Amino acid sequence: MKTKNHEIRIVDFASKYKTDFARLNYEWIHKYFKVEDSDRKSLDHPQEYIINPGGHIFMAELDGEIIGTCALIKMDDTRYELAKMGVSPKAQGLGIGRLLGQAIIQKARELGAEVLYLESNTILIPAINLYYKLGFKKVEQHDSPYVRCNIQMELDLRKEG
Repeated sequence: MKTKNHEIRIVDFASKYKTDFARLNYEWIHKYFKVEDSDRKSLDHPQEYIINPGGHIFMAELDGEIIGTCALIKMDDTRYELAKMGVSPKAQGLGIGRLLGQAIIQKARELGAEVLYLESNTILIPAINLYYKLGFKKVEQHDSPYVRCNIQMELDLRKEG
């Protein structure tokens, strides 16, 4: 996709992107929160903690540089979690988060997901607004491995076209 004279591509995760996946997520987590043990596990070992159990990771490439990422984590046979979405500050405002979110939703459908779940924090206003635009709705709090989580949302894919 081209936007504002930039070439944006959404590509599947490969081992060569492991450092970019971690960098993009540690960047936003350090900016707003404290890195937690659950972060370290999935960010330092994405193959083992996200992909091997049945999840997926997309990377966003802008003019040849990796500037965004988003993960899909399998919770069970019908529920997946949208997680670890991060876009480099220098590329924010170009619609990359929306493209990543749409790619994750499509992948979840392909994998047979009925519900897509996410955890976030309301201090991340642009992210929360994006989730609402993608069709997510706020749900009651469940136990979370993250101290920073103060909002949980779901997208019912059975109701979506």
